[in-house]
Amino acid sequence: MEKNKITVQSTINADIQKVWTYWTSPEHIVNWNFASDDWHCPFAKNDVRTGGKFSSTMASKDGKMSFDFGGEYDEVVDQKKLAFTMADGRQVIVSFEDMGNNTTKVTEAFDAENTHSDEMQRAGWQAIVNNFKKYVEAA
Repeated sequence: MEKNKITVQSTINADIQKVWTYWTSPEHIVNWNFASDDWHCPFAKNDVRTGGKFSSTMASKDGKMSFDFGGEYDEVVDQKKLAFTMADGRQVIVSFEDMGNNTTKVTEAFDAENTHSDEMQRAGWQAIVNNFKKYVEAA
């Protein structure tokens, strides 16, 4: 059975090198990798190379819920593309496009899971991308 693909994106007011660094560096990931202000990302590690693994912990600030998000990179093209397979087997492609004028478009396309509605998944992933945009542009 083919999985639904969901796409989220944002245009960031920053050059592609900064966007790439902030997306891939654990010291930055912990500052944006959550969907709402009542969650945080207390841990992240990232081996950005084909075959490299990554993991981050997303947790509610009240300590009642947490989960690890991780996987392995299938393809890494510096400042252009990250393709990876999540621990549950779903695939994700993140593209980085230099739009000129110090702006970068980030597009994430991912296999939907079967537990939550596509709309709920899209909203959650879009909220994380929006949080990334806010963090990068404030830095």
